[in-house]
Amino acid sequence: MMTFRHYQSGDEIQIVDLWNKSLWKDPITSKRFRNLVLLDANFDPEGLRVAFDGEKLIGCVYAVRRLLPMFQTDLEPDNGWIPFFFVDENHRESNVGAQLMKDATEFLKENGRKHVFFSSYAPNYIMPGIDEEAYPEAYRFLLNQGFAKLYSPIAMDRNLVDFKLSDEIKELVEQREAEGYTFSLAEDKDLYEVIQFANIKFNPDWGRAIREGVLQGLPMERILVARQESKVVGFCIFGGYEGVPDRFGPFGVDPEQQGKKLGKILLNLCLQQMKAESLHGAWFLWTGEKTAAGYLYKKTGFEITRTFHVMKKDI
Repeated sequence: MMTFRHYQSGDEIQIVDLWNKSLWKDPITSKRFRNLVLLDANFDPEGLRVAFDGEKLIGCVYAVRRLLPMFQTDLEPDNGWIPFFFVDENHRESNVGAQLMKDATEFLKENGRKHVFFSSYAPNYIMPGIDEEAYPEAYRFLLNQGFAKLYSPIAMDRNLVDFKLSDEIKELVEQREAEGYTFSLAEDKDLYEVIQFANIKFNPDWGRAIREGVLQGLPMERILVARQESKVVGFCIFGGYEGVPDRFGPFGVDPEQQGKKLGKILLNLCLQQMKAESLHGAWFLWTGEKTAAGYLYKKTGFEITRTFHVMKKDI
């Protein structure tokens, strides 16, 4: 007999198992599932919808809304997110996925949400959106469920075996330093200013990533800070997300400092620092292909490894 309900303690064992059978390109460990889902301050068991055939889990859709503001008091009261979903391959022709998605959407609607996104949820996103190439059925399913494509971020990788700090970069650093800029590894005195800079100039999720990264043991030598005289004008991090050392980012330079090539300097110095730690690669999940950052990454030897679609549905 088929049953639909929300998460109950103990379900996570079957959820992780079916996840790994279904999402071949994005497997997960029990520890990561615990950290990213069960320990998320926004986790509500009512939003984690599961389907069983007898005792066997056959599908899962996760819906989440903000209970804890990312920055100041903003709870984004109109928005909800679906960070992941999957259905056992033997039940994909049935109505299991549609019923789970309906239950998940109802949960968000009952909590006053007007829009639901797949998947651009922060802080604990598993992937930025749907990878159409890896999961064509899932992409079609979202379209059939009334989701529309908003934009398509890309993931990129850079092998560091052949990375070298070029003479051009060394000269740029000297030029900028002569103008009063500094590029250094972070110290305690930098943290408050860098976190505020990230929050205000870019995205509260970036400030959170720095704060939580350091609290969870992110070494200070994995944070690079650029200043003009005493003012923070840029930063670059690696190993900040989930403690994965070769995961690059976040990374940002004050938009008012355009034309100084500070981003180019920070990116190269950061890759050099990664290589000095014996890392063989750098990767990240999310940038815009046609953005200034996207072009900079390409020029620095990064290659596109995945494309995702952020999807949205009005409810």
